[in-house]
Amino acid sequence: MAADPVKPVQPVRPVQGELERASGDFTEAWLANRRLSAHTRAAYRRDVHQFLGWCAGRDLDPLRVSFLQVNAYARDLESTVDVRSGKVLAPASVARKLSALSSWYGFLLRLQAVAVNPVGGADRPRIDRDTSSTVGLTAGEVDAILAAAARQTGVTAARDLAILALLADLGLRVGEVVALDHADLGVERGHRTVRFVGKGGKPRRRALTAAVTAALDGYVGVGTGGDGPLFTTATGARVDRHAVFRLVRRLAREAGVPAWERLSPHSLRHAFATAARDEGVPLEDVQDAMGHADPRTTRRYDRDRHNLDRDPAYTIAAARARRGDGAGS
Repeated sequence: MAADPVKPVQPVRPVQGELERASGDFTEAWLANRRLSAHTRAAYRRDVHQFLGWCAGRDLDPLRVSFLQVNAYARDLESTVDVRSGKVLAPASVARKLSALSSWYGFLLRLQAVAVNPVGGADRPRIDRDTSSTVGLTAGEVDAILAAAARQTGVTAARDLAILALLADLGLRVGEVVALDHADLGVERGHRTVRFVGKGGKPRRRALTAAVTAALDGYVGVGTGGDGPLFTTATGARVDRHAVFRLVRRLAREAGVPAWERLSPHSLRHAFATAARDEGVPLEDVQDAMGHADPRTTRRYDRDRHNLDRDPAYTIAAARARRGDGAGS
């Protein structure tokens, strides 16, 4: 009697709880493998967990989804309303979420946990690299906000002024400011400096202007000093980015800035780059100061770059005229 043919063993699909635990382990391993700031790490973790939740709601195994299903997820994101703004997610936000997801799948691909990266073939939103959605500020409006901060009284007045000075005069990211410790302040070759971890986990340093130095000295002089977080709450906890968001909007409102409700700490960073370019600081120097890997990112902040007064044709013509005047003398 012939033996029954051997049936191929079918892979056993893990139950949802096991799948979630495995995906969570993969996510933490992926995050630990990348040099990221705490804020970026938290954002990427949320992005992946959001996708895992979307898969769970459709009984999809995230380790076996196709690019078509990632496309469906992207279209859902494009119609998702941001609870903070009340508006649908911006294309840049959707692109960032898909970029995080692509990095996650790329890590799984190297571990051979998936056969392909399904985000690779997905249709991502087109991002205009020549513009920024950040609400900008004029130089005068930045001055008015700093003046409003300087007029404050109370136990947090010196702290708030120091935070605003770092955002406005150095163009630091809010995450970089709130992560500062007392030990990050120093002196190098005659310059007062601040060291911090920039985007991508890259150690950076910047020189402090006289105004920032004065603000920090005024704050540290009345604070506890020593080790630990530079900017703290009344209970000694590190000031978080949400508190700085509220601070910027409150001071902008007091300063009479019309768009105060739509501002963020990034508006001050935006204004720093715009003002630097308006004052003739070379693009490369602004790029280095802001820690941008791509000069196109820096150019987005230069909203006056399309001003016809800056057309290089004028500079070339003026130089030719000077040469002509010299030849005729």
